Formats: sequence, structure tokens, C-alpha cells
Amino acid sequence: MLIKLLPALLLPLVVACTVSYKFTGASIDYTKVKTISMAQFQNRAPYQWAPMATMLNEALNDAFVQKTKLQQVSRNGDLHLDGEITAYDQFNKSISSDGYSSLVQLKLTVNVRFTNNVNHDDDFERSFSATRDFDASQSLDSVQEDLVTQMIEEIVDAIFNAAVANW
Repeated sequence: MLIKLLPALLLPLVVACTVSYKFTGASIDYTKVKTISMAQFQNRAPYQWAPMATMLNEALNDAFVQKTKLQQVSRNGDLHLDGEITAYDQFNKSISSDGYSSLVQLKLTVNVRFTNNVNHDDDFERSFSATRDFDASQSLDSVQEDLVTQMIEEIVDAIFNAAVANW
């Protein structure tokens, strides 16, 4: 009889003892920091792809909305981000035996200015870069959107961590 009752007695204990983790990487003191303002990042790279600035701005906004409880304000936030895309280049990374490029590297660089109006010791200005390689037999047009999306995701993660993760 006790063996039949044991699962019924243990089930509430197991359910009550589950541990839930929510890790966003942010270490923000919400008693002091409540708002963030973000300027629109412009594309100032010599070589441009039109959708890139919009993609970056949307990804930055999404990261702070999804990973923090900060309220976004149009200006004078407790935290403020602004910057620009400074480089978007492609380079031949390797040459095949016939002397033609076999691998191309795409590089995206974003300069960021971060201001913490609550603690100016956390302020910074720095560049964040990401690269992706693609086969030279493919055209840039055919891989550009996917590769830029990946690079923006990597750069946004790095910006987020630098601004609010304090690792």
C-alpha cells in the first residue's frame, strides 16, 4: 500500500522543488536605471547595402525590449546608445590553384557610443565587428541578407553585453 502512495506523495514535492532559471545576461539595477534611449544608427560605410541600418536598429531595439525591463524613451534615457555603421567590406580570403578567389570574407563594423547617465564610469565608445565567409562561386547578392543578419545578431549581442551585462 505504501508503495502505491509513494508516487502520489512525491509528485507534489518534485513539482514544488523545480528550479527555474531565466538568463538574459543583463545586470541592471532597476532601482536606479529605468529607461533607455537609442539614436538611429546611420550607415556611414563607404560601401553600402540599403537595408543594413534598419536591420541593425530593429535588432538593437528588440534586444533591449526582450532582455531587459527598461522603458524605451525617445531622449534623455538613463542609458543612451548611439553610433553608426562605419565599414562594410568584402575581401578575398583565399585563392585557388588557378589564381582566382575561392573564399570571400564579408566584414561589418559598427561604432557605438554608450552613455550611462546614472554611472558615467560605464560610458564607452568602441567598435564592434563581425565577419562571415562565403564561397566565391556565390554572388554577394545571393548570400548578403543571411550573412548580414548573422553579423548583426553577433554585433548586437556584443553591444548588449558591453552595455548592460557587466561581465
